[in-house]
Amino acid sequence: MEIKKITDKVSVAPQISVDDMAAISAAGFRAIICNRPDGEGADQPNFQEIETAATKAGLAVAYVPVESGMVTDKNVEDFGAALKDLPRPVLGYCRSGTRSATLWSLHEAQKRPLPEILAATKAAGYDMNGVARRIANGGKTPTQTGDAKYDVVIVGGGAGGIATASSLLARKSGLSIAIIDPSDVHYYQPGWTMVGGGVFEARDTAKTMGSLIPRGVKWIKSAVAAFAPENNAVILEGCTVVTYDRLVVAPGLKLDWGAVEGLEETLGRNGVTSNYRYDLAPYTWQLVQEMKEGRALFTQPPMPIKCAGAPQKAMYLSGDAWFRRGVLKDIDIQFMNAGGVLFGVKEYVPALMKYIEKYDATLNFFNTLTSVDGAAKKATFKVAKPDSEPTEITVDFDMMHVCPPQVAPDFIRVSALADAAGWVDVDQATLRHKTYQNIWSLGDVMNAPNAKTMAAARKQAPTVAENILADIKGGSPVAQYDGYGSCPLTVERGKIVLAEFAYGGALKPSFPSFIIDGTKPSRAAWFLKEKLLPPFYWQAMLKGKEWMAKPEEIEAAAE
Repeated sequence: MEIKKITDKVSVAPQISVDDMAAISAAGFRAIICNRPDGEGADQPNFQEIETAATKAGLAVAYVPVESGMVTDKNVEDFGAALKDLPRPVLGYCRSGTRSATLWSLHEAQKRPLPEILAATKAAGYDMNGVARRIANGGKTPTQTGDAKYDVVIVGGGAGGIATASSLLARKSGLSIAIIDPSDVHYYQPGWTMVGGGVFEARDTAKTMGSLIPRGVKWIKSAVAAFAPENNAVILEGCTVVTYDRLVVAPGLKLDWGAVEGLEETLGRNGVTSNYRYDLAPYTWQLVQEMKEGRALFTQPPMPIKCAGAPQKAMYLSGDAWFRRGVLKDIDIQFMNAGGVLFGVKEYVPALMKYIEKYDATLNFFNTLTSVDGAAKKATFKVAKPDSEPTEITVDFDMMHVCPPQVAPDFIRVSALADAAGWVDVDQATLRHKTYQNIWSLGDVMNAPNAKTMAAARKQAPTVAENILADIKGGSPVAQYDGYGSCPLTVERGKIVLAEFAYGGALKPSFPSFIIDGTKPSRAAWFLKEKLLPPFYWQAMLKGKEWMAKPEEIEAAAE
């Protein structure tokens, strides 16, 4: 007998026997639901035998038989009625447990979000993506018709999604393209570091989504509930289905604030801030201006994260502001990094270490933030150094800048598109899905081993567009992405260490060293970040103008 827990109150199992009742009772169950019709298999006990044995063991029972592969709306209603009457916890069973898991999923459809249902059943070993549309429809069998169909559907209206749509239209203007995104506002997220450093105004990093969707592209203002790649379909919340010839997946990642106990409750007050949120970046600058003495913590969670340099950028700009005001000597800066190095590409570390020394910052490696008590101004970290037993420390703070843990969005992690870690599974060169040949992915959500930065998406969008057009023409991929990413490390107001690198940490400078030497702090790089990149983003990248982003051709030997 193999019991698979879905929730604390409901578990499922493959076929059970009369001899299992004592063990089921001992496991704490108070009731059993049989979802397998009598006579389905020669080796199964009938329900009367199960009922008799269960009653002797003190278990309540119900019989809700479901024909294999035919879970009807009436079956779901009957299952719900049985659950209502039976004491919990309940064990449902059928031949494999799948029908029981399906019944639970459809019954819960009006109570829980679809991704939560898919995640719970996936953890128990059951893939419910096949009934995702019914779950999205409140557990009922959908009856509507006339769903939309496009040549290319793009999930996500961020940097990668809009740039890809523009690049596609620049190559083939007649394509029917839809972008699916529920957001009203599109953000230039690289600007938030500068907001937190008092350089940019937050409002200048935001524009309405409608003003940025390329002309001729349909904006579907909805959230994705699930994917049905075997049917070339995307299921939206509310059960609308959009079908496609080719799909681009670029919804970004999820900032998992809830993974740190107490963090959500104290964000934006008690000295706790983050440049990873539009509404909090101004609070960072407020705290920096107000601080005259005390301890400032800057945290960095385990990889992968969006723009790995952002946590220390906040530290450098804060330290610079305190240095200029003459209060730095009274401020204890602590960098709490879950990783083991300051920056992953060693060539940039010497320049950064000079600023660590200038701001007298203490580097604390292998420190992962686990909880925050904002009112008491205490932060707790797990310290897991190599070859040592993990320990826990609690640190007092006056100000804390938090970089939250980051994961793929829920609807991605539970889908057939995801790898074991939850990210969209792509070929790292062509950005084509490894299983589904008419699906591509770019940006923060996919699993290529590159830095998750806007600069990476700038290079990826033309690659995806070029390969989709080649596929439409019946050919093989023609463009490859080399892993390029850029991280302008704002080491002080007016100077930047411009880190540019490709797969494996190979340096990939965009400019000759006499213009910008990325391994050294540079005023030219600051000018690029402050004055040139924002208009470049709004007026070039999002409009399909691939300046310094032409796709790299796949070499003949690699074909």
